Amino acid sequence: MASTRGTARIAGACYLTTHVTSVAALVLYAPVLNQPGYVIGGSADTRVLVGGWLEVVLTLAIVGTAVALYPVTRRHNQGLAIGYVGLRTLEAAVIAIGIVSLLAVVTLRQQAGADAAALVGVGKGLVAVHNWTFLLGPNFVCAADTFVLAWLMWRSRLIPRFIAGLGVVGGPLLFVSATAVLFGAFKQVSLPGAIAPLPVFAWELGLALFLIFRGFKQTSLDQREAPRISEAVAVA
Repeated sequence: MASTRGTARIAGACYLTTHVTSVAALVLYAPVLNQPGYVIGGSADTRVLVGGWLEVVLTLAIVGTAVALYPVTRRHNQGLAIGYVGLRTLEAAVIAIGIVSLLAVVTLRQQAGADAAALVGVGKGLVAVHNWTFLLGPNFVCAADTFVLAWLMWRSRLIPRFIAGLGVVGGPLLFVSATAVLFGAFKQVSLPGAIAPLPVFAWELGLALFLIFRGFKQTSLDQREAPRISEAVAVA
């Protein structure tokens, strides 16, 4: 019981860390994302570097959520548990590509040469890479891993079903929204683009708080362990 309680708290803390770091990094990135000529005239390098550092912490926390949960989730469905670890790792890897692209803009700005037009073009290209990773990682891949874990939680009843239900519904909704953005139906930074992630945000926040303050539902853990105990007694 004590070990699963600690696991729940670690996982919950990792989820909260992903929310804080992702929002803070996006705010700090504003100059490089919103100023097309940042590579030749920007002056917020430290701010962008701090944003990059926060996203490094973000990637570690993303993987941490899956690794922390795995010892518990694998008891209920090992395939989905492994799938969640893989998808979260993929999400973190895609985000890391975006981090590198924006840090490269800072490097170019600090080593700017005479060809300003060429630098602006390269800078815009690197920002575009970040924007695509922002769509692919925190949207497409996040939608998939959200559904995988939420469905596992729904089936196992390790958390209340009303929390798991947010992820079961929110994951596919986010995937549909990301698909609409991909094909130009609306922009990612828009009202529809802001509404679609809300169920996933609520799912992760609800999951984090429940794991930190309540832990996994003990009845579900007991039901899972009961067959193993019976088999052990029979063998003995």
